[in-house]
Parts: sequence; C-alpha cells; structure tokens
Amino acid sequence: MELVSRRGYCGAGGVELVLRRRKVILLLVGHRFLVAVICAQAALAVALAVMLDPGAVPVSSPAAEIILGLCIGGLILLTVAAAIKGIRGYRAERSRARAVSELVDAVAHASQEWLWAVNDEGKFTFSSRASIALLGYDPSELIGKHYRIVIEQDELARARGSVAAATDDSGPGWSRAVIICRHRNGAPVWMETAGRQSHAGSGLGPGFVGTSRQLPPQSAREIVRQRITERVEETLRSRVVLTAFQPVHELAGGKIIGVESLARFPGDDGRGPEHWFNEANTVGLGGELEFAALESALEAADRLPAELYVALNLSPETCLDPRLPGILEQAALPIDRIVLELTERLAVEEYAPLAAVLAPLRRRGLRIAVDDAGSGFASMRHILRLRPDIIKLDRSLIAGIDSDETHRALGQAMVEFAKQIGATLVAEGIETQAELSAVTQLGMDAGQGYFLGRPTILPADWESWHKHSVK
Repeated sequence: MELVSRRGYCGAGGVELVLRRRKVILLLVGHRFLVAVICAQAALAVALAVMLDPGAVPVSSPAAEIILGLCIGGLILLTVAAAIKGIRGYRAERSRARAVSELVDAVAHASQEWLWAVNDEGKFTFSSRASIALLGYDPSELIGKHYRIVIEQDELARARGSVAAATDDSGPGWSRAVIICRHRNGAPVWMETAGRQSHAGSGLGPGFVGTSRQLPPQSAREIVRQRITERVEETLRSRVVLTAFQPVHELAGGKIIGVESLARFPGDDGRGPEHWFNEANTVGLGGELEFAALESALEAADRLPAELYVALNLSPETCLDPRLPGILEQAALPIDRIVLELTERLAVEEYAPLAAVLAPLRRRGLRIAVDDAGSGFASMRHILRLRPDIIKLDRSLIAGIDSDETHRALGQAMVEFAKQIGATLVAEGIETQAELSAVTQLGMDAGQGYFLGRPTILPADWESWHKHSVK
C-alpha cells in the first residue's frame, strides 16, 4: 500500500501523498483534454476549409464527399470520446485522491504514531494529533515553532548523529533513529523516528517529513544500557579520566597533611562523577571505571609533595578484585602514602573476605579510611567491622555544627570514639570559618572542604601545597 513505507512506518510520506495525487490528476486530465482539443481543432479546421473555399479540398465524386464527411464526423466523435474519458478519469482520480486524503487524515488523527513535517528552517509545518498524547502539545502549538521546542539543546547533536547513522543508503531517508524528545512537562520521551527529505516541488517545500513513535519501556531501557556501555567503554579506551586533588588540613597546626583524589570526566554534562560511577555499575563496568580512576590518580600523585598521603576512593567490591594488590605494588607512590577510602556505592555482604584481602596490604603500611561516616548505617558498620585508620565524618554532620547542639554532641561523641579505636577523625565539607572553629574546638584531627581548599586538577596548585597552611 502506498501509504505505508517500505520501512513499515505509516505516514513517512503520507503527508506528501495527497499532493502527489493532485499532480497525477492534473497530468492525466491535461493529457486527455489535450487529445480532445487537438481532434476538435483538426475537425474544425477541415470543416471551415470546406465551407469557406470548396475548391481548397478537391472532391471529385460523391464517394469522396462521403469519406470527407466521415473523417470530420470521426474527429468530432474522437473529440467527444476523449472529453468523456478525460472527465471520467478526472472523477475517478479525484475519488481515489479523496479516499487517500481521508485515509491519511484518519491515520493522522487515530494513529499513536506522530506524523510531522518541518521546513528547511526547522519549523513545524504539519503535526498530527498524536503530539498531544506523546508530547503534551496540540498541533496548533507546534506549527511555526522550531523543533527545539521538543528536543533538548544538548540532545540535538546526538539526534543529528543518530539520524545520520540511520540514513538509508538508497535515498535521502532514514528509519529507526532513536531520539530523546522532551514532553511539555519536562519529562524525557524516547522516540523511534523515520523520515525523509521533502523538496521544493512536493507542495510542502524543502524540509523533512516523518513519523515518530514512543519506544516501549523495555526497549528504552535496553537502549539506555547500550548508550551507557558505549560511553563508559569509550572512556576506558581513551583513558580520559582526569584526577582532581582536594587538600586535607591538620586542624591543630593548619598544614596540609594529605589529599583526596576525585575523578573528573571530560565533557561531563553537570551530573557529576557519582552519576558516572552509578551508571557504570548498572552495566557491570563500575569496577573497570574505578580502576581507571585509581590508575589516573596514582600517576598524577607523582606531582604531589612527598609528605602528603593520597586517599583513593574505592568501593568494597572493587577492593576484592585480585588486580588491586598488583596495581598498588606497581605504583610509583609508596604504599605507606596510600589510603584506600571505602565508599558506600555498594553494600558489603561479607566482611571476612574484604578484611582478608586488605590485611597483607595494611601490614605493609596501607591505611584504610571509611567515607561519609554518620550518613547511614552502612558506614558505621564499616567502622565496626574494619577498624579503619581514618574516619571521615559526612558533611551532613558538619553543616551547622557551630550552632546545632545535636550535631555538636554527636561530633564530640565521634571524637571520643575515634580516640578509643586509635583512628584519625576528619571533618568533611567544612564551608565556613564558624564550622572550622567548631570542629577544631571539639578536638577533631583534620578537615577538608571548600573553605579549606577546593578540588583542583592543576599540578601547579598541587606542588604549592607543601607551603600552604590555614590558621
């Protein structure tokens, strides 16, 4: 059926089909009437010639007169027949065009697929009513608007790439291009799109026409997983994980005693490193990304002052990977300057294997830190089961500790607890002078936060830290 493209998308060319039908009608009717006009002119010319100048057409006998009359009559009959056939053809084609138009209109209104057309400026010239259900926009709200109204700016480049990759080699069309559109309420809508170019002679003018349908949730999840996998694998292949170091200050004297390494990803769209690691975990590549960040940090640490320790963030699961001891042994950084800072990205089911893996490394000088202490039960369980060398209090406990009695009481309790188990207590997320003064008065050992120093990827900043202190 003409209305269904060979890719299976109804309406990819349906908007233009009615216009093409109209052209066919005009062409067909034009040909038929041209024949009729020529015949009529020929018959009229002969008849006039005979009437005006009988000698112009030599007629030597009654038989010749009969033949001439038959010719003129035949031309007249041929004229009438061509005219009748042309009228019938016109009516038949008009009927077919009306049927096609009604079918296209029915599809446009009843189909769950969205039929659309945009001009060469990217503005909508047609939209079916499916846009209401799929995107929350009435067609009248889209006509004349640029397609950026339904596609995020940062998705445009990827959408163009998706369309280019899905373009059919046999023509200027594409199918099965996946694009993330934006609903009127801001929610993402995963769409599979098919379309093609429209030209100046099509009636729609130069631009594009096509259809879009919403992907089922399962298909959208599969595509999300595929994209995440491709993005993480490309990051791993190109080794573009950067390292930022944030200084850790001794509170009593103010000098910098260590740094925490933080992964940074080029082209990060503002979602932050945690988002990268969480996504990588969903596709089974969390450990690979952690190791890439670990190796980047160990390499960058060679530019740090020699007296500073380096805290490296790892999940407990990645600590169980048999590659870890080899990576730490091959590093240029002495193991007694390395602190493994256990994150809470993944829960620990059994502590005995984790303790067994870390024990030989700890005997050689490796230290263990528990991150985000006080933010949840998991961090406190890490402390009780692993007996860390460093306990890092979460920002949620430090914020407002200068004025909140509950926070001060809990902070004081953690100071005493750390002393009892022989651990260094580090206050994370210090952002004001008042918070710095409070944690210092409580007797906490060290602190880090924006007030003391922001993370930086600049080696010149790292190299200056052996001279820096905060009073």
